[in-house]
Amino acid sequence: MNRRNFLKSTAAFSALVASEMAPWQSISAFAKEVDDFMRGPAVKDHPLKQLSKHVWMIYSPDGFPTPENQGMMCNIVFVDTPKGIVVVDSGGSVQIGEMAIRQLKKKFNKPVIAVINTHYHGDHWLGNDAFAAEYKGVPIYSHPGTTKEILGMQGNLWRGLMEQWTNQATIGTRIVAPTHDLVHGNELKFGDVTLRIHHYGVAHTQYDISVEVVGDKLTCVGDLAMDRRIANMDDGSYIGTLKSYDELEKTASKIWVPGHGKPGPGVLQWNRELFEGIYRPCEQAVKNGLALEDAKALVIKDPRVSSRARDTKGYELNIGKYISLAYLEAEAAGF
Repeated sequence: MNRRNFLKSTAAFSALVASEMAPWQSISAFAKEVDDFMRGPAVKDHPLKQLSKHVWMIYSPDGFPTPENQGMMCNIVFVDTPKGIVVVDSGGSVQIGEMAIRQLKKKFNKPVIAVINTHYHGDHWLGNDAFAAEYKGVPIYSHPGTTKEILGMQGNLWRGLMEQWTNQATIGTRIVAPTHDLVHGNELKFGDVTLRIHHYGVAHTQYDISVEVVGDKLTCVGDLAMDRRIANMDDGSYIGTLKSYDELEKTASKIWVPGHGKPGPGVLQWNRELFEGIYRPCEQAVKNGLALEDAKALVIKDPRVSSRARDTKGYELNIGKYISLAYLEAEAAGF
């Protein structure tokens, strides 16, 4: 049905139901039909890549959402268990989630039995819509604080932001919040596959969880660490992130899977050095009574930062903001 015929038919339908239903009911029915019709285009297929015995990933090559990539900016991870597939971060739209489901069905003859959202930034959970529609009743897990944020302001905020950044390519995505809680130390067991949950306080956000696939010596760290991109720190803490790295490095994991960029053994170390290079000069500047501009000059010259400038996505646009956030955190820590 084309748009003109659709609008004619829905207008006629609305007139009909208006005579049978209360005004609020007819308006709601019409709004639902329009919402169903207004939907962004399908996302092109991105292949599955195997990372370990049980873990596969759809790699997202882009660091930020654009109209061209339709919001495909976050890695989507799958854990193959004897009971079915567990998804870690579902992507940034219903269209991205549907693409991920297509790829799963090509490779596995298994249902998705659980979805885990690492935190409340929308590129990691807006794909829940697709998985909840395809696998009725599938449990969706997150830290309870993440669920509260999604059900609160963050849900509509992120849905709107993704539509704005992609020129409406993600339109049609519904907010599907997590249904089950996960906190530090919880373990989910699916046959011989155990997923262990880590949460060490404020890091990238207040509620980031990391998912350790115990037998594979692999941990999905969400946005606690990234590859060739600075993690957004607007809601986070440099000191908290460094503390999380300390704790995660006590596990047996050898492979770190970031929410953005390529997985590997050096992901935490790369981020640690960058964050130390941003935060420690700011900390020292505050101790010495130096202004923010002086701190910025120190950070830019620090080899842990300058050596990464060329190959870090979004560096020029974001480094000033991240230095300012580090300076403010160091100031607060000094009181």
